[in-house]
Amino acid sequence: MSSTNQSSVTEFLLLGLSRQPQQQQLLFLLFLTMYLATVLGNLLIILAISTDSRLHTPMYFFLSNLSFVDVCFSSTTVPKVLANHILGSQAISFSGCLTQMYFLFTFVDMDNFLLAVMAYDRFVAICHPLHYTTKMTHKVCVLMVAGSWVTANLNVLLHTLLIAQLSFCGDNIIPHFFCDVTPLLKLSCSDTHLNELIIHTEGAVIIVTPFVCILISYIRITCAVLRVSSQKGGWKAFSTCGSHLAVVCLFYGTIIAMYFNPSSFHSSEDTAATVLYTVVTPMLNPFIYSLRNRDLKGALQKLVHRSTFSVQ
Repeated sequence: MSSTNQSSVTEFLLLGLSRQPQQQQLLFLLFLTMYLATVLGNLLIILAISTDSRLHTPMYFFLSNLSFVDVCFSSTTVPKVLANHILGSQAISFSGCLTQMYFLFTFVDMDNFLLAVMAYDRFVAICHPLHYTTKMTHKVCVLMVAGSWVTANLNVLLHTLLIAQLSFCGDNIIPHFFCDVTPLLKLSCSDTHLNELIIHTEGAVIIVTPFVCILISYIRITCAVLRVSSQKGGWKAFSTCGSHLAVVCLFYGTIIAMYFNPSSFHSSEDTAATVLYTVVTPMLNPFIYSLRNRDLKGALQKLVHRSTFSVQ
């Protein structure tokens, strides 16, 4: 038994999504395309926001942070999937598995917190427009993002350290394409009651609290919009939340489908939810925001035109 991680298992095998060679080739091209689209789309949003002074507002500051987190989120799983396919290997070391899980769930928590912060930003902008500039100062925005990073890292560090103390002395096959908490706990030959207790209490609070904040924010926003005498003015105020609501539904919908589904862990529905959750959602976010936002769309067009002229 290893003295460093108290385990006789030194590596795990990630089964991936398919064992059929033809399907593996198709999945490789699909994952590569989606990953490139994710990186390109989110980096374009970050560049557009940073280069356009009109977008130097709290809403776009949070959006640029969300785009950065989405690039990192997708980069914790997809490159490993692509590398395993090219190398013809399914192995991931014990330390590599814990590292991947640490960063994966750090970025999940950050997505969670940033969506809540963005909902609060819309709440202040719509319900307290006269106090918006005094409440949402740059210092407050930076503190919100920094606090989210600290909380996310402390939360995930706790779970990672607890898993690192477990013993893995039997099966080392993970029926997935990345390291997740649920299959690791099932593979452990140690008592996992403490891990499960922490997940169902502290972990649940980390996920549920921002979600409740989002719900409260949008209930208050809806009430404020309904009180607006002009229907056109009310719709214009609420339309600024459309992109955020779409991303919230996509993010929490896939989490619920993945972690609150009573069916077995490796069902086809769970696999589809996992791909949506880890690969598709980070790719769609920039498209959702850019298609529904005139200011961002204009900034992106300027950025593309500027880069085109500089090349010529």
